[in-house]
Amino acid sequence: MNLTNINTIKDLFARHGFAFTKSLGQNFLINPSVCPKIALGAEKSGVLEIGAGVGVLTRELAKVSEKVVVIEIDETLKPILAETLADYPNVEIIWADVLKTDLRGLIAEKFGGERISVCANLPYYITSPVIMRLLEERLPLSSITVMVQKEAAVRLCAKPGTRNCGAVSVAVRYYSEPKKLFDVSRGSFMPAPNVDSAVIRLDVRVVGGLREGRAVPYAANIDEKFFFKIVRASFSQRRKQLANPLSSELGLQKEAVKTALEAIGKKPTARAEELTLEEFIGLYKNIKEIIK
Repeated sequence: MNLTNINTIKDLFARHGFAFTKSLGQNFLINPSVCPKIALGAEKSGVLEIGAGVGVLTRELAKVSEKVVVIEIDETLKPILAETLADYPNVEIIWADVLKTDLRGLIAEKFGGERISVCANLPYYITSPVIMRLLEERLPLSSITVMVQKEAAVRLCAKPGTRNCGAVSVAVRYYSEPKKLFDVSRGSFMPAPNVDSAVIRLDVRVVGGLREGRAVPYAANIDEKFFFKIVRASFSQRRKQLANPLSSELGLQKEAVKTALEAIGKKPTARAEELTLEEFIGLYKNIKEIIK
């Protein structure tokens, strides 16, 4: 069964009485070249997929991974997936909302503590919440390979210290090593969205661990809640000099903030997008000293 053929998909929908749910942001892939490339990011030992659609990516993941667990919210897809995944016994579907699921417990139960990967064609409206939850909870993940809106891909993968960088860019790079893999045109989907997409891969940093025989850089002994408060404050008025939003958001004297900036080699006129991740960490440490 060719799940990237429009007529095949239409026949599936007609036979099972399926209708798109607009609120779920459903856009199913019909470009045959995309899913095999996404599946290259899957761990052989196990992969978690978020959103199955008609199972086109799921089937590719099942070819390369020993076990695929899918979290799918739309139960009207049950009869379709029962048919399209019938020949893949290594696939298990959990009918649930990923944002309300105990992911750590699920991974422990289904994969026995093994480090796994996440692969997904994410609905645009949950892109940032899902990615940040996967990263912030420090789940046993080696990588996250996801398709997102092209504009979001640029923002998520932007390097701190560059023009496209925002608070979410700093957070993503704090927890992972992000990389944009390739673009996906809007015509690759049914129905076609109004924007193009891109596939990104986040190699998750391991605290005190190793990956491929090398130490993974990680900022130790950080009060992350306060660190990200500084990051968000810095970008809250991104066109203004950093001393202004930091002093107002953190309740600090401007002179104290200027001193903290100068200590990391930045002028008081610096703006948030000019700071690298390492400089944000240095700024955090200096501010922590000021408010002791």
